[in-house]
Amino acid sequence: MPEAFVVRPRSDSIPPVDVPTPAVRVADAVPPVTATSPVSGRRGSRPRPPRAVPDHPAVASLAPHLSDPEVTDVFVNGVDGLFVDRGRGAERIAGWRADEQAVRDLAVALVGLGGRHLDDLTPLVDVRWEQGARVHAVLPPVARGGAAISIRLPSAERLSLDDLGRRGMVDSAGADRLTALVSGRVNTLVTGATGAGKTTLLAALLALVPATERIITIEDVAELRIDHPHHVSLEARQANLEGAGAVGLARLVREALRMRPDRLVVGECRGDEVRELLTALNTGHDGGAGTLHASGIADVPARLEALGALAGMSDRAVARQASSAIGAIVHVERGPDGRRRVAGVARLTVSDGRLGVEDLA
Repeated sequence: MPEAFVVRPRSDSIPPVDVPTPAVRVADAVPPVTATSPVSGRRGSRPRPPRAVPDHPAVASLAPHLSDPEVTDVFVNGVDGLFVDRGRGAERIAGWRADEQAVRDLAVALVGLGGRHLDDLTPLVDVRWEQGARVHAVLPPVARGGAAISIRLPSAERLSLDDLGRRGMVDSAGADRLTALVSGRVNTLVTGATGAGKTTLLAALLALVPATERIITIEDVAELRIDHPHHVSLEARQANLEGAGAVGLARLVREALRMRPDRLVVGECRGDEVRELLTALNTGHDGGAGTLHASGIADVPARLEALGALAGMSDRAVARQASSAIGAIVHVERGPDGRRRVAGVARLTVSDGRLGVEDLA
């Protein structure tokens, strides 16, 4: 029987998680990532420092990949193995092996590092480590092929708009347009699919906000890392084991309005908090922003209407509120080559009481 270890969560209201050390076998050929490792920088660029990861036995088998600054995502697909994404799509890691019980133990341990429990009663959990990584885990039988683990890794560095330009995400004309949106205090919605770079771009835009302005960000799981001296980050809280203590995004939006924000940002609109955001942006809080999942600019009106319906808003009410509150939509996409780029800038329109969208010249 493997020696047990204890994962101590951040909250005193949740008892420690006692699980066995995951019995994961890793090929000896997988080296740790250092500042001079070949994977630590793209060709022609300076080496990037390794990413900080938790110093805990639970992450030992994943540490070489979690610390690699080029890796954006790490996936464990049950007994099917380990995959990482370095911007070229998911790639299988040879030599990484774990049986079904070991993967389950690994999932429980990784979630425990974020201060939450993963078990048969709570088989789907999303947590954030203190280092910024976002961990999502699903246990069987919900995950049919064994425990599934998805780890979203923050950039090891805070990228400016100029940095994104050098990486091909936006050209100089596009950068000037985006800068004008920030300086002009235009309420902006950044849209795109999962992994397209919405959070990265939004953080770069918020870094352009004058240092004298107060930014309050509201997120389900805090991911925005902004290079700004006056940034207050609010994070939603899920209920404890007794079902109490939950603080949702809609509540946080209402509370943030009492904190005198100069810029109010909702990291991702995915539910009824869209009502509070639209209301706030329509009451003098210019320069706000948010992100929204959408596969294309043309899909944004339908997504807003769907979220508005969750908040009890009619299509007509969503159209009137959104068209008045949101001045620009910036859509980002990830191409087949793995590159993330700004695909277009648009604005919302209203026709016969329904939302539409048109490109900004």
